[in-house]
Amino acid sequence: MKLMDGKKGIIFGVSNTHGIAYAIAKQLFEAGADIAFTYAGEAMEKRVRPLAEGMNSKLIMSCDVTKEDEVAAVFKECEKIYGKLDFVVHAVAFAAKEDLQGRFIDTSRAGWDLALGVSAYSLISLCKHAEPIMNEGGSIFALTYLGSEYVVANYNVMGVAKAALESSMRYLAADLGKKNVRVNCISAGAVKTLAAKGISGFDKMLKAAIAKAPLQRNVSLEDVGKAGLYLASDLSTGTTGQILYVDCGCHAVYASLEEMEIISNAMTVQHK
Repeated sequence: MKLMDGKKGIIFGVSNTHGIAYAIAKQLFEAGADIAFTYAGEAMEKRVRPLAEGMNSKLIMSCDVTKEDEVAAVFKECEKIYGKLDFVVHAVAFAAKEDLQGRFIDTSRAGWDLALGVSAYSLISLCKHAEPIMNEGGSIFALTYLGSEYVVANYNVMGVAKAALESSMRYLAADLGKKNVRVNCISAGAVKTLAAKGISGFDKMLKAAIAKAPLQRNVSLEDVGKAGLYLASDLSTGTTGQILYVDCGCHAVYASLEEMEIISNAMTVQHK
């Protein structure tokens, strides 16, 4: 018997085979889970449908998470097909490209509203509509990043959105804990995905992560996928309101010896 046999859930945010959401879906499917998928509009359907069909999905549906009626429709369809759900994965985030470069102070109100709405409020919306059909002992989790806690160059408004997401997760964990439903976040380290390419200077972030990480490597998609399997499964029945760091230890280190040497050399050159 597999770990997720008999478990049913939905993933919001799969877009290609080179993303964290797909890595999580792959681990869940291989462990026996029955997974529903959503895609953001017709353009994404061509990418997502083949992936979902490859995992024998019974539900593949369009959903703009900023539209309450579409979110409600998805969970209504989930109830028709599955009855109850055991897990919900929130892997949705977006910010305008111009807000992921330059100075944070130049973030527009429209850019702020877009990033916070898509990346943070959507978790509240998903939880609200999932609550009536979640099985006791169910799990909901979202994807975040260390830019929520520290300034990361060019992460800008997305860092603020992730901070809002993490705070929302804790309040949602308090609300849904009364029904024995867990709510958590995975904070993945810098990992090569198509979405990450939208962040200016991302290649430098990857190199910096290797220099900082106690494990001396970048985290892999498989690493994050396994963490998702843990949170979705009964292995994590005592874990809620938590941020699970999957970053090879980057979050625990202020600066590695290599980084301190680079900074020291730079300061020496600066003062000459």
